[in-house]
Amino acid sequence: MVSGVISRRLLLAGTAALAVSASACSGTSSPSSTPKNLSVGATLEPPTLDPTMSDAASIPQLLLYNVYETLVKMDFDGNIKPLLAERWDVSGDGLTYTFNLQLGAKFASGTAVDAAAVVAGIERMRNSASATIKSQLAPIVAVSAKDSGTVIVTLSQPSNAWLYSMTSTAGMIVDPATTDMATKPMGSGPFAYSSWTKGDSITLVKNTKYWGTPGRFDQVVFRYYVDPNAMITAMLSGDLDIISNLQAPQSLSQFSDAAKYTIVEGTTTAEVTMGFNHSNAALSKLMVRQAICYAIDRKALLSTVWAGHGQLIGSHAAPTEPYYEDLSNTYPYDPAKAKALLAEAGVSNLSLRLRVPVTKYATDSATFVQSQLKDVGITVTIEQLDFSRWLTEVFTNGDYDMTIVAHVEPRDLVKWANPKYYWHYNNPAFQALVKQADAGSSDDYVRLMKQAAKMLADDAAADWLFLLPNLIVTTSKVTGVGQNATSLSFDLTTIAAR
Repeated sequence: MVSGVISRRLLLAGTAALAVSASACSGTSSPSSTPKNLSVGATLEPPTLDPTMSDAASIPQLLLYNVYETLVKMDFDGNIKPLLAERWDVSGDGLTYTFNLQLGAKFASGTAVDAAAVVAGIERMRNSASATIKSQLAPIVAVSAKDSGTVIVTLSQPSNAWLYSMTSTAGMIVDPATTDMATKPMGSGPFAYSSWTKGDSITLVKNTKYWGTPGRFDQVVFRYYVDPNAMITAMLSGDLDIISNLQAPQSLSQFSDAAKYTIVEGTTTAEVTMGFNHSNAALSKLMVRQAICYAIDRKALLSTVWAGHGQLIGSHAAPTEPYYEDLSNTYPYDPAKAKALLAEAGVSNLSLRLRVPVTKYATDSATFVQSQLKDVGITVTIEQLDFSRWLTEVFTNGDYDMTIVAHVEPRDLVKWANPKYYWHYNNPAFQALVKQADAGSSDDYVRLMKQAAKMLADDAAADWLFLLPNLIVTTSKVTGVGQNATSLSFDLTTIAAR
């Protein structure tokens, strides 16, 4: 999934800001009866609220864990924890998962989250129009209700990846009464959907029927800012209480007053990836891709574009993923070697279209890349697209040579095993390795996925520019914001106001 990818987790790459409104704190009501309102500023507005119709990370950023819940949840350390499932058991052959559901769980409509509802929810996702979700749930061959509190999922073969997919969009359990996910999302989370003012904001309200720990805010408004500087201004003027995943790291010094602000820095799973269209004749050549990777000084790019925050990675993996290894020195900056490789490949006067979504990390990185590739004889033409257009023309139609986007979905290295994905990367050896890793033991999974990540890096399948940091600024009134962004959710369930 991308965040403006596929993910703000772009996902994210998403920027969010939270605020306790002044009006919520006014009046003579006692603290226990005073409404608490939260305003969340985000960079990318969802193109739709139906996650089965779009891979935009801005959808689960808003809805995952807040409105829609899953059987299992990803915590801030990247571990799977119970949510709608109180516990689960796996058969010895790894083919049967038995989920025991939380007693008393209800949707916001008041309908019970029983086994029948969960089965219907999983089947809805399996039969959705989303190729991504279908792929993630492909190992499932049957879902059934043993009784009202027990769901049995049967797989065609052991799979290490599918349960992690169930912590995200593919695992969202939708109220069976829902007829239109695009305009009326209905789930069992601590918040319920209220309204959407297109081009401005989306409002959630507390789910008064929530079965678990109640939401700590009566209303949460996600406000969307195209300009990250406008969000910073709103924060400095006291209109916002949180900027989550700051999109202008150079501005951190403005929040240095510890009496007013807290700065938290952690990791994300958002690989800022300069993707190559492997259908392009020149980019289908290994030496050309290697030349491009050698031509770019990623350390200097990180310093210039993101003020040195974040880290170099070298392949499609993040430190919170179990198979991560630092491969950032696979192609060290060496413009002379880049020129030599282009000459050896018989490529000269190469011109490439670099089409990027209008997000700060992408547009700033594109300008840096353009300059560095010019130095080795490659002409780059930059075209900036709003994110909805990028999704249609680049992600869906493959109309590009190179692009830059943050892939925010956890453990999404497997996307490279799909030759129909927008990179059109077709490596049978890689595909076989990923398949073997998924079906193997947990130890096999880590070992083989490390090999897969190394194979991608060596093959220069893309140029992974850097990993976005989780840069969060809060006022001193806000607590409970997670340090690491390990899922696509901007998780409201841990956040409180003093």
